[in-house]
Amino acid sequence: MTATTPGFGVTARPGLAGFGRLLRSEWTKIRSVRSTVWSLVILVVTAIGLNALVTAVTIANWNSISAATKQTYVADPTGFLGAALAYAQIPLCVLGAMVITSEYSTGMIRSSVLAVPRRTPMFAAKAAVFGAIAFVVGELLAFPCFLLAEAIIGEHLRLSIRDPDVLRAVFGVGLYLGVLGLFSFAIGALVRHTGAAITVTVGFVLVLSGLARLLPGSAGQHISAYLPTNAGRLIMSAHQAPGSLLSPWQGFGVFCLWTAALLAIAVFLLKRRDV
Repeated sequence: MTATTPGFGVTARPGLAGFGRLLRSEWTKIRSVRSTVWSLVILVVTAIGLNALVTAVTIANWNSISAATKQTYVADPTGFLGAALAYAQIPLCVLGAMVITSEYSTGMIRSSVLAVPRRTPMFAAKAAVFGAIAFVVGELLAFPCFLLAEAIIGEHLRLSIRDPDVLRAVFGVGLYLGVLGLFSFAIGALVRHTGAAITVTVGFVLVLSGLARLLPGSAGQHISAYLPTNAGRLIMSAHQAPGSLLSPWQGFGVFCLWTAALLAIAVFLLKRRDV
């Protein structure tokens, strides 16, 4: 069914056209906040610079590095992207949580719900826009970081973006950061408080994922392997590590399932909570 606005003759069509307008609205909302745009630009530039610096220091001390450490780089050359990833994931987690929690703290969520009474499309548009931004940011830092690392490493290590597994791993940085942004967004939507959402997300990324590796026995190995960020990081590995329970794509699939479940719960609660 279509409705015509009196005096204008404009037909409003539901479905994809309406969702497209929601996407444009959310994109405009994010890019109009200059601090967010500049924060992302600074994040990309500094991540590239930091990664190049760490790679240069590593190569400068290459002769003094232990054979075991060198072997880890030989087995997984994309390990040279570690500095950029460690630097970038926390700001993206913080921003992902704030994108939604700031709407609750300012009361903007009420305006969003009044403008779009169907809450699921509104929530989906917010998630899609931020997930796309996080993905693009991830790719914008991943490929320059790797190409600079490749130039710095030179003859010390065989490293080529033309290797299919390496290309997939570098591309996987954007995939991981994109889903990580949605993961933090979903936690923010569930908690609805900026400080609490950031604490929970960072707890998953930095604390819980590390502590799980300390659990003894096969149970600890399985718990660690199937935690969201531990599983998601596998997509950035060029090769499956010996003894790993999941392949890179399987690990990324587990991370996507965690994120999809949190987003589904967030939508369920959004439709039943008072805003």
